[in-house]
Amino acid sequence: MDRMEGLVERAIERAVLGSLEPGRREFLARVGAATVTAALTSVFPISAAKTLAQDKPGPLEKKDLKVGFIPITCATPIIMAEPMGFYKKQGLSVQVFKASSWAMIRDLSINGETDATHMLSPMPLAISLGVGSQSVPYVMPAVENINGQAITLASKHKGVKTVAEMKGFKFGVPFDYSMHNFLLRYVVAEAGLDPDKDIQIRAVPPPEMVANLRAGNLDGYLGPDPFNQRAVYENEGFIFMLSKDIWPGHPCCAFAARKDFAESAPNAFGALFRAIVDATEFAHDKKNRKEISAAIAPRNYLNQPVEVVEAVLTGQFDNGLGQKMNVPDRVDFDPFPYQSMAVWILPQMKRWGYIKGDVDYQKVASQVFLADQCREVMKSLGYKAPEKNSVTHTFLLGKQKIFDPSKPAEYLAGFAIKRA
Repeated sequence: MDRMEGLVERAIERAVLGSLEPGRREFLARVGAATVTAALTSVFPISAAKTLAQDKPGPLEKKDLKVGFIPITCATPIIMAEPMGFYKKQGLSVQVFKASSWAMIRDLSINGETDATHMLSPMPLAISLGVGSQSVPYVMPAVENINGQAITLASKHKGVKTVAEMKGFKFGVPFDYSMHNFLLRYVVAEAGLDPDKDIQIRAVPPPEMVANLRAGNLDGYLGPDPFNQRAVYENEGFIFMLSKDIWPGHPCCAFAARKDFAESAPNAFGALFRAIVDATEFAHDKKNRKEISAAIAPRNYLNQPVEVVEAVLTGQFDNGLGQKMNVPDRVDFDPFPYQSMAVWILPQMKRWGYIKGDVDYQKVASQVFLADQCREVMKSLGYKAPEKNSVTHTFLLGKQKIFDPSKPAEYLAGFAIKRA
């Protein structure tokens, strides 16, 4: 083992066992450093971390990769990296593969038919825990977008002014394990409605949301763009609330991969990781948004009118109520996967009965949301990276407006409406 590999292993060891000081040295002496490293490797992609720490990564194990995506603006970095050359810059030949639903995205990835994939940020947590699918260890090294979602209602409901008036509504969300589902439930419950009793929630693939609104199958949805803006474009609905007005800076979609891919092809994984982070930072710069809109609008990607995509990415849009809006942070792009985001998601999964029994939120968050690796990649590409893996998060709605990731149990206990 060379000096760099040793330093990486010791850094990971200290990060995990640091809280045991001063007993850490005695513990290592008793069980042996090799045993500790082997145990950590079983839950943490150490070989990938070593690769990311190298100044000059080794040769790519494979150059031809397949990355799945759903045609929504949340996937902007993953999609744009193909036509705009970010994958090629890292020596990769990547085919971005369009899927029709999140269940398809999940199954393609689990079955190894894609090397890495666009996912909703709760999905790698759920899959790793075996919630809603077989249990397969996943890593989520980067968030794709923050904000960028909305509650859209059918045009017939233009008189609705408050969430409390939505009792009895039929809502769509993209997937059970989505920020959309958990944010919708959060908003409804804060208005005093029980999302399992006072409204109906069903999973609807994003490309089918506007059609279901038109057909009267849905009263509304908390969904991704461009389908909020597309409802306005087709005069089928209006934007009731942007998700940034629920939780400013909330995560939505992410770049994820099976842990075994990150371990077995660390150089290819690292190159893909760098390409995604680089593209995400490019998308963060608002002056690039019109160029990006033109790149991702075509049929093989989003298959949307460019003006619809531009309205989303620039934040200059018609809300369907005759108002021209200018909201520059309607959607943004920030790759850093704060583990505190995962620690908010997991108690919400427990709150609504998706998780049974006790879960070590911090442990799962650290295994799946690879904040340390993302920090290193960001710095290696010349971008400023957060110094902390977890922060408090501020909500604009509800009584519990500050989420402290060090107190998830107390946070969960504070909700009046819950299943757990």
